[in-house]
Amino acid sequence: MNARTEPSEAGPSATARPPLVRELLLVVGLFLVYKFGRQLVTGHTTEAYRNADRVWDWERTLHLPGEGSVQSLLLHGDTFAHLANTYYATVHFPATVAFLVWLYLKRPAHYVWARRVLAAVTGAALVLHLVFPLAPPRMLAAAGLVDTAKVYGPSVYGPPQTDSLSNQFAAMPSLHFGWALMVAIGLIVATRSRWRRLWLLHPLVTLVVIVGTANHYWMDAVVAAALLGIALAVVHLPHRTATTAGRAQQKLAPAESEENVLVGAGR
Repeated sequence: MNARTEPSEAGPSATARPPLVRELLLVVGLFLVYKFGRQLVTGHTTEAYRNADRVWDWERTLHLPGEGSVQSLLLHGDTFAHLANTYYATVHFPATVAFLVWLYLKRPAHYVWARRVLAAVTGAALVLHLVFPLAPPRMLAAAGLVDTAKVYGPSVYGPPQTDSLSNQFAAMPSLHFGWALMVAIGLIVATRSRWRRLWLLHPLVTLVVIVGTANHYWMDAVVAAALLGIALAVVHLPHRTATTAGRAQQKLAPAESEENVLVGAGR
């Protein structure tokens, strides 16, 4: 009897791509819940300013660099401030959507993981916005910072008293930074390019922008990073992907063939 040891066929992907319509409804639903949820704290103006004073004092106690030192770099010319405001207004959400779309098409297992992490971080941020409303540093007189969006444009916010599209007293944590950091981590994990760590420039630039435009304190980014760290520790990336599944089956194939040889030899 001839016995040949051949690698078996690689099995189907360990993580199938989720249904597109369901994912669209889920992501849009989460976004709407977050947007409407933020409006629940729009009336806590006095508390938001009181918390702003506290955060400012905490940063000074911790000897964190003043936000003004970053903003001074942007105020050397109108161009830098305008570019920073444009980055703040246009990159945050589209970059995150593009990240999720690419993972959905190319790395389904990583997509499910990233979507769960982002949902966890965003949900935790919403809770913190509800219990700790916070006025951004551009509204805090003690900070002495310039509202660069108002002076140099473009601005995504209207007057706080009449702005019904966003909650300007939800500075902590900074989802601009939290989402940007997750995009970088997700792309580093999901790709194998020798240059993939350059994706960390995205959260680094985002950090400079959110602080330099006086939209966030340093502490807002620190808390966002902490929430992301907790989410990454809880939501684990699936180990079995299409590639590893195929390799596992190839490793098992010789053993199965050897068993067939022994059975045949006994006949």
